Amino acid sequence: MKKLSAFFHNREVLNRILFTLAIFFVYRIGAAITVPGVTVSSSIWDTTSSFSLLNMMGGGSLQNFSILALGVSPYITSSIIIQLLSMDVLPSLTQMAKEGESGRRRLNTVTRVLSVVLAVVQAYGIIVALQNASGITIDDTSAWGYTKVIIFMTAGSIMLSWLGDQITDKGIGNGISMLIFCGIISTLPTQIGSAFTEFLGDKVNTGDATLILEGSVQIVLYLLAFFLIIVFVTYIEKSVRKLPVSHSNTSANNELASQQSSFLPIKVNASSVMPVIFASSIMVAPSILISLFSNGNPPDWALVIENVFNYQVMTPMGDNFAFPWGTIIYAILIILFSYFYSQLQINPERIAENFQSSGNYITGIKPGVETEKYISRILSRITFMGAMALTLIALLPVILSLTNAVPQSLSLGGTGLIIVVGVALEVSNQISGIIAGNGYAESEL
Repeated sequence: MKKLSAFFHNREVLNRILFTLAIFFVYRIGAAITVPGVTVSSSIWDTTSSFSLLNMMGGGSLQNFSILALGVSPYITSSIIIQLLSMDVLPSLTQMAKEGESGRRRLNTVTRVLSVVLAVVQAYGIIVALQNASGITIDDTSAWGYTKVIIFMTAGSIMLSWLGDQITDKGIGNGISMLIFCGIISTLPTQIGSAFTEFLGDKVNTGDATLILEGSVQIVLYLLAFFLIIVFVTYIEKSVRKLPVSHSNTSANNELASQQSSFLPIKVNASSVMPVIFASSIMVAPSILISLFSNGNPPDWALVIENVFNYQVMTPMGDNFAFPWGTIIYAILIILFSYFYSQLQINPERIAENFQSSGNYITGIKPGVETEKYISRILSRITFMGAMALTLIALLPVILSLTNAVPQSLSLGGTGLIIVVGVALEVSNQISGIIAGNGYAESEL
């Protein structure tokens, strides 16, 4: 109650939340505006669609072929590329990464320029792919007609990235993550409504009490599964490994107390939801590239690659056996990005240097290189646990669909729930930090 009271009495928090909600409102309006000159002729959106993840993260904007259809995917892909290249691959980018705030601003500029290029390529690839699937019709099929559609989509993606920046600066949470959060949340009521229709719709019409009871049990189990996924994700996100920290300037009399009250927290899932977002973006890339270069008539080998990366398609491996290559690739990407992003979030070398310069050290571990090795070892172990948990939750809907335990149209949104819960916890932590910084003790929150 004290935290709730502090929340309503904190003008900064209220202003930030209202600003974020205003951006959400603009986002949802943009997601409903179809690109001029395009007619959405049919729906191809099922769980086997190559673009289903992109559509889910955009809150259905791709399904509507709105001006925001690209979402923040080009920016995310650009961020992945720049971060990888700045890890001792391109010396110029590596130098920027080491130049502090000015270097980060320059890297951000490079990221945004690359995101514009990727947005143009991705827009054309999506246009061709949806045309081939009879999902859209372009009224003006001349070169200028296509150019106008690409300009609208690219401008929408740039605007969305800018809105994300505004949320980061003036709102609550990381702007890009919050926009994805908004898109996913907007689809949850529709999914739950579809579940009621699937499990109870026809059975209620029959008037058979047994069938109605069966459908009711299925609904309860479905909602319970959602709840358990949320609880599990929350547990993983809140789990930390606490490394005891001692201070060299403490006296022998109070050293024990200092060790007990000071610690270095390392989250089990230090990378939060970013591995899932990155992996999801990578999974749709082959379909876009194939559509871009095949001109509506992809060769057989290209179709094989597309099916392999479609993580909800079982690739035939014989008369009676199919192999989920896409599911395995998706899992590997999540694990790799978990390690990659955790190293970006927690730098053992930098922590060891900071400890040594401030006179702190991990209890029982020598300062310097030994501390760096110890933190690296601990980080690798707990990142493995976090990566396995993320992978399990992300693959749960795929496994349920492939085993026919749940209809494909109602597959539990593990990926979406990971993002929603992770972003919600980050927002909660930020709000707590703002409130605590304005005079409320942590014990009161």
